[in-house]
Amino acid sequence: MNDIAHQLRTVVVEREFSHPPEKLWRALTQPHLIEAWLMKNDFLAVSGHHFNFRADWGTVDCQVMEVEPQKTLAYTWNALGLESVVTWTLAATATGTRLRMEQSGFRPDQDQAYQGAQFGWPHFFNSLEQVVAQDAEASH
Repeated sequence: MNDIAHQLRTVVVEREFSHPPEKLWRALTQPHLIEAWLMKNDFLAVSGHHFNFRADWGTVDCQVMEVEPQKTLAYTWNALGLESVVTWTLAATATGTRLRMEQSGFRPDQDQAYQGAQFGWPHFFNSLEQVVAQDAEASH
């Protein structure tokens, strides 16, 4: 069992945002904002909540594992045979927020999913940045 655990791979994306943690938290937890940068969903920031992300290619089955407002959000991400965990970590900085996304649990035989995540998450981050900027403007 441990041999396989050591072979599991993780995708990590980190980026500095010029917005406070509460703005990013909104974009990570409000269904209409999540839809704008990631996928359609029925997300609730409630530990144990089961939800789905829905895209043209199919659905992602998820369950909220950890909610620490404006600090940590973790949920399972199960799709197309992949059983992984996505963890968001927010850290306030002098100029905004450092956001870290870690998706762990890629098996060695799931290279396509791993490559897809490595390619996809930076694009999602770009979209997230735009959504947060628009949401910040809208709330002024």
